[in-house]
Amino acid sequence: MSEIIIRQAARNDASALQELNNVCLGYDYPLNRTRERLTELLANPGCRIFVAVQDGNVVGYVQANIYKATYGDPAVNVMGLAVSEAARGKGAGRKLMEAVETWAQSINAKEVRLNSAEARKDAHKFYQAVGYTLDKMQARFGKRLR
Repeated sequence: MSEIIIRQAARNDASALQELNNVCLGYDYPLNRTRERLTELLANPGCRIFVAVQDGNVVGYVQANIYKATYGDPAVNVMGLAVSEAARGKGAGRKLMEAVETWAQSINAKEVRLNSAEARKDAHKFYQAVGYTLDKMQARFGKRLR
């Protein structure tokens, strides 16, 4: 296997991201809508999507957005991280998070933060291994809109 390369996502990465979202994260979102969303996000200066590429294939990605609130310094919020089963443990996730941290520093963010579902114990171990600390447990609420 060759080296893992990190680059910014491109529109033609939509099918790989859709598959990673489905297989790794359990989000069965249609490909056509993934393409639309990716196009929108790539045009947003407050968002970055990095992909991990190995042997010409996208094996992982991370999406991060600028997070600003009245109660704290600017931060970067990781919206999603997925690495294919075959590429786990080989540095893709670590390199993706390093890309987010580099971007965060370049925009003077004071923190990189993320949420991870309680059941994702392996993800929690990964985040701790790359320097993140658990600072609170919380419930998530949502309301579907028409």
